[in-house]
Amino acid sequence: MAVPPVIITAVPTAFTRTGELNIDGTREIFRKSATSGVDGAFVLGTTGEFPSLSFDERGRVAEVAVEELAGKRCIIHVGAASAFEVLRLIDQAREAGATEIAAITPYYLSATDAALLAYYTAISEASDGLRVYVYAFRARTGNFVSPELMGKLAALPNIVGAKVSGESLDQIAAYRAAVPDEFIIYTGSDRDVVHAVERGAQGIVSGVGSALPGPFLEAASRIAAGASRAELDAAQAAVNDAVDVIGGNFASIKTALTLQGIDAGYVRMAIDEPDDAKLADIKRTVQRFGALAG
Repeated sequence: MAVPPVIITAVPTAFTRTGELNIDGTREIFRKSATSGVDGAFVLGTTGEFPSLSFDERGRVAEVAVEELAGKRCIIHVGAASAFEVLRLIDQAREAGATEIAAITPYYLSATDAALLAYYTAISEASDGLRVYVYAFRARTGNFVSPELMGKLAALPNIVGAKVSGESLDQIAAYRAAVPDEFIIYTGSDRDVVHAVERGAQGIVSGVGSALPGPFLEAASRIAAGASRAELDAAQAAVNDAVDVIGGNFASIKTALTLQGIDAGYVRMAIDEPDDAKLADIKRTVQRFGALAG
């Protein structure tokens, strides 16, 4: 049997309609990931609307995540625009009991490779006892991690892998060629769950998978079983069908969770809620994958 890809869910954070943090609903979301068969959860990332949370709110969410995901992997995102803030968030995550963290590149201002290397060196030095993932997402941050830079980051103590979002399969392959075999690469692109493994990724961090883990787990199962090309393509097509409807829209992800009886709440950031037609599409998709609440 082949090694199955790791399936990590990028979990949303629940808010009330007026924007307050809904910690009980957030706890329900984490509990779903803990019991759904996936390998773990990526907490307080892009899907978790991290830029909209205060320092104290991020700490509370981290505590609940570590508690609810006991026995599963729990990667706490500690990224921020400055290393100063990241170092505070690292201490906070460690106090919450985290053993794995991730940090997105700095954002808003353009950063040179030298500045990015200095940023991650500071993170590396502050992360003894933690496993650290570089979070590369240039579409959201404006800063690109080149393969050459990724190779340098992979050599830093405590940095064990990278979550790569919005990049092509060729870029995944370029990263794989630039880092040691033991360096972990997770794609953040749902449509690449099958093909990214073939290009050197060890798994996926999926927002859609937090609401509908079924098709992702099926794809992983088929990869592990050494399924035929046609079977793998069919598994990827099922993932794509879910992505076509849910996509990277946090409001749609939360709607899909709500349809499963989870108090996923609302978005805090400026994202449109699904209209009636979209809601009907989401409901059909949740029902198709056997997750609709009674």
